[in-house]
Amino acid sequence: MNTAEYLDRLLVKYSSAFDIYQPYVIHGKEYPAYGYFFSHTEKYVLVREANMWSSDCYEHILFMKTDTVTEELLKEASDIVRDYMEPVLVRKGGEAPEPNHMYSYLTIAILSEKEIPKPIQKAIRKFRFEKGYKFNMRGFSQAHIICASMEDEAVLTNFAGRGSKKVFQRIFQEEKHV
Repeated sequence: MNTAEYLDRLLVKYSSAFDIYQPYVIHGKEYPAYGYFFSHTEKYVLVREANMWSSDCYEHILFMKTDTVTEELLKEASDIVRDYMEPVLVRKGGEAPEPNHMYSYLTIAILSEKEIPKPIQKAIRKFRFEKGYKFNMRGFSQAHIICASMEDEAVLTNFAGRGSKKVFQRIFQEEKHV
């Protein structure tokens, strides 16, 4: 399986809950796909006007395809999270997100044709980005990095992204059973 086939299968899984945009352009560079998820929850008494609380939860996922994962690619992913996803997609250019913001997960999914080198594996596991807004009263943002290698069918994540690992591994498992 190559990265294009893997991405197609991955987008089918994500499209049930995410709005998928293909291709997606950031600062003049084109990426194969971007996904957006939004959930609104509220608690009220008897009528909606008696709202006790409400919260908005988001996830943004950017898909990248590459021949091999390099330090430059991880730097690019980090820059996208810090310079585009967090300020533009989460805060929308403001000081903080809207009042009911609970959390935003900023996910970078890197699909690689070749095996991920050992030093890069260490850098992926150590990657961390978290930002709270107004002492976390306006929620927080957290970055997830997920790398899938087609050559050895390995999936690596940072600590925060470990929850998404099963979705990526399942595609490799389904391929073996076909």
